[in-house]
Amino acid sequence: MYVVGTAGHVDHGKSTLVQALTGMDPDRLAEEKERGLTIDLGFAWMTLPDGLEVSIVDVPGHERFVSNMLAGVGAIDMALLVVAADESVMPQTREHLAILELLGVPRGLVAITKCDLVDAELAELVAAEVEDLLDGTSLAGSEAVEVSGATGRGVDELAAAMARKLSGAGARRDVGRARLSVDRSFTMPGFGTVVTGTLTGGALEVGDEVELVVSGVRARIRGLQSHRSRLERALPGRRVAVNLSGAAHDSIGRGDVLARPGWLRPTTSVDVRLTVLSDAPRALRHNMHVTVHSGSAETVGRLRLLEGDRAEPGGQTWAQLKLEVPIATVRGDRIVIRSNSATLGGGTVVDPRAPRHRRRHAPLLDRLTALEGGSASQALAASIDLRGPIDLGALAAEADMAPDEVEAEVGRMEAVGDVIALGAGPARCYLSAAAWGRIAERARRSVADHHRRFPARPGEPREELRSRLGLVPALFGPALERLVDSGTLAEAGAAVRLPDHRPRLTADQRARADAFIASLASADPYSPPTDALPDEDVLEVLEAEGQVVRAGASVVFTAEAYVRMVEAIGARAAESGQVTVGDVRDMFGTSRKYALALMEHLDRTRVTRRVGDARVMR
Repeated sequence: MYVVGTAGHVDHGKSTLVQALTGMDPDRLAEEKERGLTIDLGFAWMTLPDGLEVSIVDVPGHERFVSNMLAGVGAIDMALLVVAADESVMPQTREHLAILELLGVPRGLVAITKCDLVDAELAELVAAEVEDLLDGTSLAGSEAVEVSGATGRGVDELAAAMARKLSGAGARRDVGRARLSVDRSFTMPGFGTVVTGTLTGGALEVGDEVELVVSGVRARIRGLQSHRSRLERALPGRRVAVNLSGAAHDSIGRGDVLARPGWLRPTTSVDVRLTVLSDAPRALRHNMHVTVHSGSAETVGRLRLLEGDRAEPGGQTWAQLKLEVPIATVRGDRIVIRSNSATLGGGTVVDPRAPRHRRRHAPLLDRLTALEGGSASQALAASIDLRGPIDLGALAAEADMAPDEVEAEVGRMEAVGDVIALGAGPARCYLSAAAWGRIAERARRSVADHHRRFPARPGEPREELRSRLGLVPALFGPALERLVDSGTLAEAGAAVRLPDHRPRLTADQRARADAFIASLASADPYSPPTDALPDEDVLEVLEAEGQVVRAGASVVFTAEAYVRMVEAIGARAAESGQVTVGDVRDMFGTSRKYALALMEHLDRTRVTRRVGDARVMR
């Protein structure tokens, strides 16, 4: 199934032609029927001569309703440009054609309508004028068919031309990420909330859990219809009506996007490659306000030009749009910008969740260029560099590619060292080699700074380093392992150090250390003082130097005393088979406090093992 959208000036016979083709009146509003004027989107469908089923979106042609027109032509496979033979090319003919060009509509036909009102020579002249209008556009060379919706002349020929044009169109891509830009939301008695739109990116099934991405509403698909036929599964490329349970009609509006939960997020900042129409009424200015159209959404935004202060008609530029109301979009989507009822330009989204940038920054412009038009690996590399660490699912959504395609491409990039992988399984994330280099340098500097501030400590605590690097725990472990394997860092228990770091005391700390050692030497070696211990850094260095052994929080023995005690305990255990805390107390003439601290230390260091109230040697 394909979707065809009409385009053209007001009162050029679009709705009449659609009714002649399909037998359906696309004007659904009472006001439209009373005034004979299409105000909002209309919908119809037909089967072409070759059996192909198509949906037709009929759009308003009046300049006041261009925003409604834009809501209907964002996901069409072919444009049907309608030009009346009695008026020829008119202002909205040109504007609608410009919009089709900006949206990248891939194919089109021209219907020269109202041919019953003019002679053959005038109809041919209008056809020539339209051919000149299309020259140099993406619709150049499109076939033109003379028709009359009132008499039926040429309608069959137009249907046959539509079949020919769509025969080589190919199926819509299915990348496993269904989304439907809502163009209507209403309530049906007995069914509840229904939303309609053109499905892209993947399939939807009855029973699927979905979310309305912009409003944040969660719902479940109660039913699917297309052309009034019930479906269990809708494929991308179809016009679909989705019956939702768990969602109120008035909480959903045009411009919301229905998708499976989790992969698509709303945004208020997008980077775009912007084309300014050659007949735009004015140059674009940095920080000007514009109306932004994306899919069926319309919002106001501020235009930030990234290359200069102005963008002249007919030119192209990199820009960022800061939006007042969020939209849901992906890389590769097309947008249109308007101001004061005039279409100014449009372009392609290259970063749907863009951070604020430095303007006139060459590396930024290079990255955006890679995102826009580079090879698959270049585009992925730019996305990974911008977003990394990023998991496979998020990267596929970011690049708007199928997960298996992304996995294969990233695997090739990893094999040649352009991409670094951290973690395993679903938590596996990717970042560019350049980004990894920046992380490694930040880690080295953080640890080196810690050594400068605390030279006596073995290293920076792991959790402190993780926080400084901004890595989640699932990624910090693999990252640290890579840093250690590469020789950038070394582990020191619960701390991380530079490979050549050795704890050292300042002159003041060394003086306190020497005084403490002297106090131990002058005291009973088996009952050392516990009320004048130096700070933790000094004790750690003395331990590392082999001068003391900490048996408990406040019990510190000289290394010589500790060795004598362990040897004596070993001898007593060998003689009697075991040793108790009371034995140790009596052997060294000390108190139970010291004996108990020593024996618990020997248990922790696996020299002894407790059996009841006694210890045995391991």
